[in-house]
Amino acid sequence: MTSWNLAGLRTGQPLSHYSTYEIGGEARFVGKPQSQDQLQELLEMAYRSGITPIFFGGGSNMLFPDRPDPDAMFLTTREMTEIKLEGDRLYVSAGMSMSMLAVIGYGLGIADFDFTFLLPGTVGGGIYMNAKYFDRHISDNLVQVHYIDVQAPGRIQTVSREACDFGYKKSVFQANRSSWLIVGAEFKLTSSAQAAVLPTLPELVALQEGKQPPIRLTEFASHFIQWLEGKEEAGGVSSTLAPMRRIIQDRMGKMHFSYPSCGSVFKNNYSVGEPIGKLADQLHLRGVQRGNARISPVHGNVIQNVGGATAADVVDLIRHVQDAFDRHYGFVPEPEVVIIEGKTSSLHQ
Repeated sequence: MTSWNLAGLRTGQPLSHYSTYEIGGEARFVGKPQSQDQLQELLEMAYRSGITPIFFGGGSNMLFPDRPDPDAMFLTTREMTEIKLEGDRLYVSAGMSMSMLAVIGYGLGIADFDFTFLLPGTVGGGIYMNAKYFDRHISDNLVQVHYIDVQAPGRIQTVSREACDFGYKKSVFQANRSSWLIVGAEFKLTSSAQAAVLPTLPELVALQEGKQPPIRLTEFASHFIQWLEGKEEAGGVSSTLAPMRRIIQDRMGKMHFSYPSCGSVFKNNYSVGEPIGKLADQLHLRGVQRGNARISPVHGNVIQNVGGATAADVVDLIRHVQDAFDRHYGFVPEPEVVIIEGKTSSLHQ
């Protein structure tokens, strides 16, 4: 196996380097394709060799195992960042940072993607989860999604937005997570777009040179906040930048980037009428700690890595919250974080 010589294949990689949680043991194989061709090659080699591919994007909604399965390849689409503009259609590869959509939107003179600012995941992961911020969803302007059925690799397939079965943190890709891998998507831009071609943005040039936004949350936030401040100092369009400034104030106030985390751990259960964070507050769960994992002192639906936390620490806290909710409220909150077991045959976006 160690004689593999494929573009984008790495061996002996700490998964903590690929996760906003900064948690995860050393993986025997990590795939980092930069194109669909490289992705297909890695998939074909994995299946021929009996290696299970486990897919992810930016690692912002994943809890990697402390002891990864040695017969698995952890395959990230994060370096697949192709982008094309044709008329009012914007094609984006799955690995593009969702926050970069806001940057691109600013360059085009539109506010279609301002809500994605400071969202740390990738476009593919965002579509898989139908990422949202307040009342805006990544599916709002979506036209169609391109994916590979990994049970029949070699052909890119397309599904329309209407067939994606989008709902609250829900999509058809979750129902087909054992076989469908998102590789790209097309968005319809508003008619107010001011550019007929993609603007020459330094951020896009950096992507073409392989320079990705940081994964570590503190550095990620600093990277995009500095971009915004640079635009403000240069006299950027305030009406477009103002929503992004409000996002900074909201998310920094909730300490979203103060410690490694995956953001919200549980999906809200709207049938009970209150968000999970508020229900957790009523049970005085803020600040509860297991090992080096802690429920945020300012947000009851965020579990932080306060320094050296393990996946077992986070899972222990998740179960603690679920048990408390089951006893007091009569339901078990569903995790939105994808928990990868040390031994698994499942495929995840």
